[in-house]
Amino acid sequence: MVKSYFSSFLILVVFVLFETALLSNIFFLPAIPDFLLLCVLYFSIRNGKVAGEVTGFVSGLLLDFLSGSPFGLNSLVRTLIGFLAGHFHRMMNYESFFVNFIVGFCTTIVKALLLYVISLLFPNYVNSYHIFSSVFALELGMNTILCPLVFKLLRSFDSFVVPPRRGID
Repeated sequence: MVKSYFSSFLILVVFVLFETALLSNIFFLPAIPDFLLLCVLYFSIRNGKVAGEVTGFVSGLLLDFLSGSPFGLNSLVRTLIGFLAGHFHRMMNYESFFVNFIVGFCTTIVKALLLYVISLLFPNYVNSYHIFSSVFALELGMNTILCPLVFKLLRSFDSFVVPPRRGID
């Protein structure tokens, strides 16, 4: 179990550095894909609610340290998403491209809705998405298209990320 959490942490660090250091500095991209969200989604679906909460919290904490958002905002949103996605552990065929498209699409919408609700509570501190904006549509499209690709990439690390099953399920 420790090996899977440590491996997940290393993967999250690589993706947070890629997302914050490289992708956020490309000036012609109005929105960037949320690779960390897709990683949390994968770890949650593969390992369950607890792993989803832990990876969601850690990825949000890493993103909070490296971004200008209020401290704890990304941790809260990603922990909730990890918990919700963990409910689908062993319930869906995560290897299907079509299912991955739908999961990426729905998760991005859930993230936007969570940010909207939080922005209602803290209007001066949290910027939410404008649901009908081109920036949100672009991020939604990129997350939807990249979800099957990220899942396929992360599947190659399953021997490190997914702990062996014990006992009878």
